[in-house]
Amino acid sequence: MPLINDELKRKMGKIKMFIMDVDGTLTDGKIYLGNEGEELKAFNVKDGLGINLLHQAGIITAIITGRRSEIVSIRARELGIGEVYQGVEDKLATYAQLKEQYGLEDEEIAYIGDDLNDLPIMEKAGLSFTVRDGARILQERCDYTASKNGGEGAVREIIDMILESIRSL
Repeated sequence: MPLINDELKRKMGKIKMFIMDVDGTLTDGKIYLGNEGEELKAFNVKDGLGINLLHQAGIITAIITGRRSEIVSIRARELGIGEVYQGVEDKLATYAQLKEQYGLEDEEIAYIGDDLNDLPIMEKAGLSFTVRDGARILQERCDYTASKNGGEGAVREIIDMILESIRSL
């Protein structure tokens, strides 16, 4: 596990909700289109197990993504992610809705994304993360950049850090 400072560990210990982007975060950002218009995406099973571990720890998980895809709905159902918002143009408004719905404070919410449309939430959430191949501006402004690219276990890396921080409190 990467070394993290005490302040970051303290912040991670407060997390009650973990919100994720999809394309470029839970996937490698590639979208495969077949001749019949079918869409394929690759998800990392290690990220999936990490999401299940968050659920076991009582942490709410959510997806907010700008694209709309049945594949995302299927994967979210497999993982038990109940809060799935697709085709979202204003991610910050959806973030605010979730925050109110669950009665959470910003410091209790973590977000991981990879590109410019994720920046408004990242600046609002108590903890923000990006993947190694995330946009440079996100890397400059987030709390932590994963050592892995999107779709290659970056989400699991962050989840493991959060769970370890909770256990050490």
